[in-house]
Amino acid sequence: MRGIDKSFGAIHANRNVTLEVAAGTIHGIVGENGAGKSTLMSILYGFHEADAGEILIGGRRTEIRTPRDAIAAGIGMVHQHFMLVETLSVVENVMLGAEDAFLLRGGRARARAELDRLSRDFGLSVHPDAIVGDLPVGELQRVEILKALYRQARILILDEPTGVLTPAETDQLFRILRLLREQGVTILLITHKLREIMEVTDSVSVMRGGEKVADRLTAATSREELAELMVGRKVRLELERTPARPRESVLAVRDLVVSDAFGVRRVDGVSFDLRGGEVVGIAGVSGNGQSELLETLAGIRPVSAGEIVVAGRRVDHAMPCDPAAMRRLGLAHVPEDRQRLGLVREFAAWECACLGYQDDAAYARGPLLDRAAMEAACRRFMADFDVRPPRPDLGAAKFSGGNQQKLILARELARAPAILLVGQPTRGVDIGAIEFIHRQIIAMRDRGAAILLVSSELEEVMALSDRILVMFQGRIVGELDGAAADERQLGLLMANAGAAAA
Repeated sequence: MRGIDKSFGAIHANRNVTLEVAAGTIHGIVGENGAGKSTLMSILYGFHEADAGEILIGGRRTEIRTPRDAIAAGIGMVHQHFMLVETLSVVENVMLGAEDAFLLRGGRARARAELDRLSRDFGLSVHPDAIVGDLPVGELQRVEILKALYRQARILILDEPTGVLTPAETDQLFRILRLLREQGVTILLITHKLREIMEVTDSVSVMRGGEKVADRLTAATSREELAELMVGRKVRLELERTPARPRESVLAVRDLVVSDAFGVRRVDGVSFDLRGGEVVGIAGVSGNGQSELLETLAGIRPVSAGEIVVAGRRVDHAMPCDPAAMRRLGLAHVPEDRQRLGLVREFAAWECACLGYQDDAAYARGPLLDRAAMEAACRRFMADFDVRPPRPDLGAAKFSGGNQQKLILARELARAPAILLVGQPTRGVDIGAIEFIHRQIIAMRDRGAAILLVSSELEEVMALSDRILVMFQGRIVGELDGAAADERQLGLLMANAGAAAA
């Protein structure tokens, strides 16, 4: 990619970026939120068209204006959020959009034969007739890779591929990537996890402020150097914190059951206490009840059985409590799904910065909302949390995911809540912001707040938690001391191999 330039209105996303990747290598791309890496890869895959510059593949200039052009040029992309139809089988998902006949029977047979070959050649074992909605996350990712290889991709872009994987699944993915490399596939890996860059890539490019600021051979660099290049200053990768000084219980959960609309128990008999002055982390593979637990504690989902006691108030099936009432009890909630529950994409940033607190006296002017006060608050949040661009009038949908996350965190932490429920606090957030957010969480703990943390990042859970609860299929299957826990123990418990972990 030579001289790539791209603007979206006043936002200059890519500035004369040149990126060269050797065939048959794994090349990492890192940078802060808003650095331009996703835009650059979207141009390579045809989601956006560059304002200037050119793309060369194998030394030949290639016009890429649409994803169809990219696929024809041998480029595939595995998205952070999988693009699969859950009700279809593996072979049907792989064929979708690449059917080679009006009658599907012959095409299905050819697709099945090709899947068998790809599975053998690349170690991507998955049953072709399995229904995608029944597969675990690690196998879903294999299906996405198979989709790209089925379309004869020789250049594979992976966007944050390990965000929802267990340590064992991450190790398996890396084995697959190395095997793909041995077979001559070129891999572009976008990730915020510098440990993964050091473990699996051959080379890495660093972006900052829309520009490429450095290229490094992975063997010749370090996590510390990459972090400094990304942020433009030295970053402390290890979190320093004093031991917790737990106080009395401020949140008690007793035999809690939460069922979904079909009567399936998503939380199944969970009990624990959360005390002021401590961080309790919940580890588990995504989909094992952590999300439902957080949403129930926040007042979003009803209690099916059991009870919650918060600030002396009992919440159960007969006495429900909504999110507004929970906020009045001193509980704040940073949801896991920021776009569905944390903000309204169609609203401006200043509106999102006050959601849930719009009735506060600080935002009122008689019976009307005080827009000037709300914009001023948003401006403070943006300055305190380095939200980019610092424009309260900009639509929430126009911010990167990481900057949306920082805005939500700023809104919830500004009230100094007694209890903070936080889901995936640094998902999609850059290394500099991670450092800042982690410090804020520990500072809240040290001021006496009780914090319940759900994160798919085991490093984050271990770095922040004083106690760690592990969930599997809606139940708590183990508890570990945060200072003594390691990834092996947690990984075994997450896979319900508790006896082995013990």
